[in-house]
Amino acid sequence: MLQGCFFYVNFAGNDSHPMIYVAIVAGGDSGEYAISMLSGRQVDQQIDRTLYKPFLIEIKGDEWFYQLDGISYPVDKNDFSLRLPGDHVHFDVVFNAIHGTPGENGKLQGYLDMLAIPYTSSDVMTSALTFNKAFCKSVVARYGILTPHAVHLFKRQQKKIATLTDSISIPCFVKPNNGGSSVGMSKVTSAEQIPAALDQAFGEDQEVLVEEFIQGRELTCGVLRSKGEVITLPVCEIVSKKEYFDYEAKYTKGMADELVPAPVPQDVSDECRRISAMLYDLLNCKGIARFDYIHTKDKFYFLEVNTVPGLTEASIVPKMISAHGWTYTELVTRLIEECL
Repeated sequence: MLQGCFFYVNFAGNDSHPMIYVAIVAGGDSGEYAISMLSGRQVDQQIDRTLYKPFLIEIKGDEWFYQLDGISYPVDKNDFSLRLPGDHVHFDVVFNAIHGTPGENGKLQGYLDMLAIPYTSSDVMTSALTFNKAFCKSVVARYGILTPHAVHLFKRQQKKIATLTDSISIPCFVKPNNGGSSVGMSKVTSAEQIPAALDQAFGEDQEVLVEEFIQGRELTCGVLRSKGEVITLPVCEIVSKKEYFDYEAKYTKGMADELVPAPVPQDVSDECRRISAMLYDLLNCKGIARFDYIHTKDKFYFLEVNTVPGLTEASIVPKMISAHGWTYTELVTRLIEECL
């Protein structure tokens, strides 16, 4: 606490260009906490300070706070405001950089909707649907898009787990149904590995997806809406130097090649972008979303959509943005402008 000290903080901008107060929310309550903080800090570093006054808000359980000069100031959850020495900050917009819960599954969005505060990511319904991999895959399949065969398990379904190999072929992937960054994910190459893989995945989530392995090229495409137009970014091919694109390969320098634009025939790239734009619209996505696929021969298999994709220096979306000819700062500005 400050004792015997009071100072005035003025973030008012000027009369002709009033400053827009932006809460950059990061952290969250999942295994993606550390990556989310890196994304939030990168947004904070790159945001255009001639247009916006950013506040990096860290969310960790019921602790929501902003740090200034080594002091943590709690967020007032009654109205999502911040009391700083000499200033009561009310935010004009939230830049959502939380991967996982509560920022990617609709919980934070519902709270912000009740307070009528705009935010840069998809709404409650889209976030909740797309965060649940099994439910999202079933909806996407209704639009004629192929998805790998999978079994959706709940922790209570011990009988179903015992007969799992009757329903899915090996090799396969075992992953938390609600989660990202490959946290808790395993590739299973023998039936003996299934119990340990399930334990690892259930350690992250009450639901698990066991998904067939499809041999092919891993492609991903970023999509956003800006100035009323749906924009597809250059397609990226992911070539992991490990057996698959796990957490270590994603976030350890040199463990994977992320090739943007992807070295694939033009018709393959065009089709990837077409499907991604279609799904972005059909799923009612907002902000920046990244769609992941396996491409084999002439077929695309949809894996998942990330509605709050990574924005760290090592993340894929910034590389797509650079290949598209935009700066990171321009992306941030476009996302904020669109939701306002």
